[in-house]
Amino acid sequence: MNKTLFEKVWKSHVVFSLNKKIDVLYIDRHYIHEVTSSQAFEELKKRKISILRNNKIIATTDHNVPTKNQHLPIKDVLSKFQIETLEKNCYDNGILFFGLKHDFQGIVHVIGPELGITLPGMTIVCGDSHTSTHGAFGCIAFGIGTSQVAMVMATQCLLQTKPKQMRLKLEGKLNLGVTAKDIILYILSKLGPDGGTGYFIEYSGSVFKRMKMEERMTVCNMSIEMGARGGMIEPDSTTLKYLKPQIFSPKEKELKKIKKICKNLKTDKKALFDKEYKFNSDNIYPMITYGTNPSMCINISDTIPIGYNYKNIQIKSLKYMGLKEGEYLLGLKINYVFIGSCTNSRIEDIRLVSKLIKNKKKADNVYVMVVPGSKQVYKNIINSGIDLILLNAGFELRKPGCSACLGMNEDKIPYGEYCLSTSNRNFEGRQGKGARTLLASPLVAAITAIEGKIVNITEYIKTNTMKNCM
Repeated sequence: MNKTLFEKVWKSHVVFSLNKKIDVLYIDRHYIHEVTSSQAFEELKKRKISILRNNKIIATTDHNVPTKNQHLPIKDVLSKFQIETLEKNCYDNGILFFGLKHDFQGIVHVIGPELGITLPGMTIVCGDSHTSTHGAFGCIAFGIGTSQVAMVMATQCLLQTKPKQMRLKLEGKLNLGVTAKDIILYILSKLGPDGGTGYFIEYSGSVFKRMKMEERMTVCNMSIEMGARGGMIEPDSTTLKYLKPQIFSPKEKELKKIKKICKNLKTDKKALFDKEYKFNSDNIYPMITYGTNPSMCINISDTIPIGYNYKNIQIKSLKYMGLKEGEYLLGLKINYVFIGSCTNSRIEDIRLVSKLIKNKKKADNVYVMVVPGSKQVYKNIINSGIDLILLNAGFELRKPGCSACLGMNEDKIPYGEYCLSTSNRNFEGRQGKGARTLLASPLVAAITAIEGKIVNITEYIKTNTMKNCM
């Protein structure tokens, strides 16, 4: 029988089926952080249940860690408590923990892949919605709730209803200035905030095939913004090349086994999906959001749609954003730029930014915050001299953490201010009470920081002879 990539991974992890709808799914890797794990540990302790396989759990601190003065005691009482609680729970249960002082600390969905802990064909869960990031390695990866975190700790399994399957195929050549972030924003603009609800998505076609692993992670990261359970891409030679030098990656013989596994981790030609969409990259240009969900997105040079009123969202969103139907975003003054998050804080993202801003200065009105996704990314920035490029341009380099993506620490955007952000969500108040978030790529973020306003990215690249940076 012909099977999809998803079906192959799912079937190989089913311990047994309770009925036709619910399976007991074995979990290969469980990532935890300081925010959604403490209640799970407490529940197991209360019920006197031990952790079944502590070697399958990896812990880090990321959501509300400070990104300045990380060497000093944490001032925020809740953050301090959560981080110290996670450290103690990990110590008591023999769980590998990457705390603030550890060389491998960082955003959970950045460190897993870059350390070689995430491997092709795995089932991966975490108490965080953007666990879908790991699907870039051909994994079934998804976010879970606190009670499910406890279930995985106790049994290394989950009760799961098998989702439907969707394939998104993208062919063609990319237009100037288009990045992986623009591609996923474009897809979101076409399918809407619930276009993927009930589905697990496979991204296929020549465009995704040509992408680097960092780009694939960006795409899979935002799968859930269209309501999908997760997203995945077939592992290939690009995947194996990325994994080979990573610290925890399997070596020699084990890596050869992974290579053999990857050969089977492909959708059979005659496999059927519940739903399919085909897109052409010729229609995609640098994108930007204008509303309060990621699907409210346009070509950066277009006007805000008129008459679009999905469930009365647009009217409310535009009022919050201080924008109007039919107007351009071009020329809109931007005082804050955030470059970071589990979507766009990898070294490739920061490297692209550095190429664009080299020998340039940020606009006087802009405050730019660059927050790397991990200590490894931070070290790479320092060792490659990118920190000096950022400094000379007036960009502030912070220490690793989720930071202004969700504003759980002190990194918040002031009330009423616009922030051009490389993160994944632009919900009301997510970056701070009253903050107005515009989502875009690192390329758009860098150019906006230099100009101090939204500009036509394609024309800017042509005019400033920046094609070699792409």
